[in-house]
Amino acid sequence: MFKVLKVDHIGIAVKDIDEAAKFWEGVLGLKIVAREEVAAQKVITAFIPSGDSEIELLQSTAEDGPIAKFIEAKGEGIQHIALKVDNIEEALAELKEQGVRLIDEKPRGGAGGAQIAFLHPKATGGVLLELCQRD
Repeated sequence: MFKVLKVDHIGIAVKDIDEAAKFWEGVLGLKIVAREEVAAQKVITAFIPSGDSEIELLQSTAEDGPIAKFIEAKGEGIQHIALKVDNIEEALAELKEQGVRLIDEKPRGGAGGAQIAFLHPKATGGVLLELCQRD
């Protein structure tokens, strides 16, 4: 059986990472340590470590991207919670076997070289849950 190791990060949809950084860095004193464009997901990410987890700021690079659509529908704010797992392929297989509705049946590449997959919010009580595995 797969194991959930920790809350890896919390994804927050923002219109502008630089504008959002004024709060996270300027007010809270946290620091963005990495920015990366993930072209396949039409997003720029910025990671802010906080203890053993991170905050991930997500800015859309396209009007039809998932983050742009999220902001249009719900406004800026928490978009997903990511759980680090020890074996993402095993996790997806077990969850599928249990009848959990998956958005991704196979892992795909995410920011920072992570393998990621999303579970459908209808299966998780309304939360977009991301599983991630980092080597």
